[in-house]
Amino acid sequence: MVNQQLIARGIEKQDVIDAFLRVRRERFVTKENQKFAYEDTPLPIGENQTISQPYMVALMTELLDLDQTKTVLEIGTGSGYQTAILATLAKTVHTVERIGFLLQKAKLVLDGEGFQNIEFHLGDGWLGWKDKAPYDAIIVTAAADEIPEDLLGQLKDDGKLVVPIGGKYVQTLWLIKRFQSDFQEQAICGCRFVPLVKSGGIKK
Repeated sequence: MVNQQLIARGIEKQDVIDAFLRVRRERFVTKENQKFAYEDTPLPIGENQTISQPYMVALMTELLDLDQTKTVLEIGTGSGYQTAILATLAKTVHTVERIGFLLQKAKLVLDGEGFQNIEFHLGDGWLGWKDKAPYDAIIVTAAADEIPEDLLGQLKDDGKLVVPIGGKYVQTLWLIKRFQSDFQEQAICGCRFVPLVKSGGIKK
């Protein structure tokens, strides 16, 4: 997976590559899909949600430029795989999920894998996690139809937000950098994610 799907497609940062070598993707998929765990494809995890393809996880992670001094907000815990990659690279990860079943399942796996630098929150991803803000980096693993304003406000100066924006079928991955009160936006590539559900979508 690392050689053929990540390095061959342009993932260059060694710490990101090392994180993918360390984290076991088969731990984050359903038993029936474990044989596909290292293929470059999203896989269903229940509740109409998916684990993202490895290349997209790597690309979004690399764009954040993480190190052991940085605090990350993740919107959409899902399976916990992206969470694990982030937690391998960053000081602390605060992860928000709207579906309680997925959040608890991901927590069990991540705790079992020995991660101790992750905080979990059941909540509305559009609102972020204001109590723990500001963040050095924010990653959104579901597609919004516009940039969530609350997330912009939770970025530190010089912080980075990676978020897919678009409708159900056509989306673009954006990198947004904060410079005090200004924001620089850069389109990265086309992508496809499940929708980022707006307020009222929390399922305990």
